[in-house]
Amino acid sequence: MLAIIGGSGLTQLANLEVLRREVVRTPYGEPSGALTFGRLCANPVVFLARHGYGHTIPPHRVNYQANLWALQQAHVTSIISVASVGGIRADLGPGALVVPDQIIDYTWGRKSTFFEGGDAPVVHVDFTEPYDAGVRQRILAAAVAAGEAVSDGGVYAATQGPRLETAAEINRLERDGADVVGMTGMPEAVLARELGIPYAAINVVANYAAGRAGSANGICFDSIEQVLLGAMGRVRRVLDHLCDA
Repeated sequence: MLAIIGGSGLTQLANLEVLRREVVRTPYGEPSGALTFGRLCANPVVFLARHGYGHTIPPHRVNYQANLWALQQAHVTSIISVASVGGIRADLGPGALVVPDQIIDYTWGRKSTFFEGGDAPVVHVDFTEPYDAGVRQRILAAAVAAGEAVSDGGVYAATQGPRLETAAEINRLERDGADVVGMTGMPEAVLARELGIPYAAINVVANYAAGRAGSANGICFDSIEQVLLGAMGRVRRVLDHLCDA
């Protein structure tokens, strides 16, 4: 069963035939909300709103451990994360869809592993390729089938939030090789890896990052909602084709 984690702009799947909602308890506390079980193109899917269904949980307060553990308990076989980002690379403007292939983690203070030590042995996971190649290819193939343009590959910079970055910080991220910037990609991706759940992402560019193009003098929040509204419709079409494949 496929799991979809929705971020800003995707707190629900309008095209999901909802069958039931389940409140889950985990050893790590409560996830962001109830798991929504349903069907997408007749295929079973479980949906979770990362920031809560009222979008009330900021990025640094998301209980990533509980979210991933709850999805494991639901026996999901793969996870697709949908998240809004800022575009750093010049060709990744508002509305662009990106299927990233790498991550740079700038977050701090988050619960970032299930292997906390104690009486259990230390465990290291290979994170050379942070996104699952098979799930990435499924997304890319679905985008082609849906007739939606997506960028294949990109480096996602995970920042702490909830504030947006300064122009100087974006300059630094660009020098580090980042193409887009968001606040929720980590530790979500590595927790999925620790649990052995194939994981990949669809990034939706909501705006140019600070100091870039239309955001040269500041972020225009008024336009972001409209950009996400249109772009998330395209994401839903990609997900429809992915589930129908």
